[in-house]
Amino acid sequence: MRKIEHIGIAVKDLQASNLIFEKLFGAPAYKEEEVASEGVKTSFFMNGPNKIELLEATNPDSPIAKFLEKKGEGIHHIAFDVEDIVSESERLKNEGFTVLNEIPKKGADNKLVAFLHPKTTNGVLIELCQEIK
Repeated sequence: MRKIEHIGIAVKDLQASNLIFEKLFGAPAYKEEEVASEGVKTSFFMNGPNKIELLEATNPDSPIAKFLEKKGEGIHHIAFDVEDIVSESERLKNEGFTVLNEIPKKGADNKLVAFLHPKTTNGVLIELCQEIK
């Protein structure tokens, strides 16, 4: 893992939350995107070298909808930038972590993504991100 790629925050209302974070950072989201396969709509903000992703559920069965139902709004995941998501997933599996998706999938912001189960990472959902080239 090379660096924190972004911090994901689950929100109930993306547009209302965009206004809050726009005021917080003094700049609008640089990107909004829907990932239909995950039932989520996202927006991304930059703050210096740091990226924040806001996530809103687009259907009641999506992982974000379930998270919001259980825990309410707040930090959903921490994403780490990796050079080779397949080998990093394999390395982490060999270290005893549970990889939730064996085959990386296309995520938002031009990334391949894979997740580690929070039961193996002290309750924090970890996302691995590799830039699609």
